[in-house]
Amino acid sequence: MLLTLLGTGCPQVDSRRFGPSQIVRHQGATYLIDCGSGTTQRLYAAGSNGAEVDAVFLTHLHSDHIVDLFQLIISSWHQGRDRPQVVYGPKGTKRYVNGLLRLWKPEFKQRTAHESRSTTAALKVKVVEIEEGEIFRAGEMVVTAVEVDHYPVYPAFGFLFETPEARLAISGDTTYCPELIEAAKGVDVLVHEVYVHHGWPPTMPFVEDKENRTVKSYHTSSDVVGIVAREAEAGVLVLSHFVPTRFDEEELLQQVSADFDGPILIGEDLMNVDVAQRRVLSWGMSIALGKKPAAKKKKPKAKPKVTAKPKATAKAKSAAKPKAVAKAKAAPKPKATAKPKKVAKSGATNKSKRTKRS
Repeated sequence: MLLTLLGTGCPQVDSRRFGPSQIVRHQGATYLIDCGSGTTQRLYAAGSNGAEVDAVFLTHLHSDHIVDLFQLIISSWHQGRDRPQVVYGPKGTKRYVNGLLRLWKPEFKQRTAHESRSTTAALKVKVVEIEEGEIFRAGEMVVTAVEVDHYPVYPAFGFLFETPEARLAISGDTTYCPELIEAAKGVDVLVHEVYVHHGWPPTMPFVEDKENRTVKSYHTSSDVVGIVAREAEAGVLVLSHFVPTRFDEEELLQQVSADFDGPILIGEDLMNVDVAQRRVLSWGMSIALGKKPAAKKKKPKAKPKVTAKPKATAKAKSAAKPKAVAKAKAAPKPKATAKPKKVAKSGATNKSKRTKRS
């Protein structure tokens, strides 16, 4: 399973970070998650195109996650796509897509009449509105939608992509969400959005005003996202959807690593991550992120503690016996009249010591 971050930005315009989007490729299939500004350009730069996309999954209907959807449709047609796009999204997706196609209907008519292409199937869209739970299955790939907290946007989803070899979680837009943490338990890779609470650039200093507080209120801040990764027992944390798009990267890493001691990647557009192998494959490099920590092995660690207690008790008992014997042997030295009293006291003392140590 190969994850490629297409866009790691937000509504803010930035030539380094395009709008939120990523693709998952597995066994020849390509799945697109969200369709933010510049998705089609990044898709092409990643060695793919709209004609190859097998399914589109929308986390929610905020503009920065869907603004490039029409460009995907029309460019896919120009790239030779011969079938409709299939879009999975929350309630309201059908209304949005139908309105989009109505808006561009004159464009379609003009183009199809003049260009005389062999098929117009790519200009159609099949929409599947989803609810929480399993929403897609093809071969080994299973996709599950998890409802997240992006209030007042409702519904909003995160997604789990699972094969027998790998598990990937994509948070979508959300604040701290226990349901997402539970669903993502033990994933190989967790891609999570982040609101950078500290470390804004000097040209755009952070101001704790109402505007920033409201934006922060439905995102996961940089001093919380590490807690999410730790509680989810994620193998690797990949940060994306940065708000704002420019920040002090070292300070961000310090904030997040304070709560999560696993590998942390500050996502970049066109970064590739081999989910099963836990490797970053980008810019001519292959970086191993280490073996996945087996979260389930944490429980057996308690067993030695249980078995250790009897051993410690046994040692305590065996350690106590020589002392008792030593005292007993030393007892005969006093006068005969004192022997019974001292032996009795010594014996009582030894019994109490054994009892306490037992």
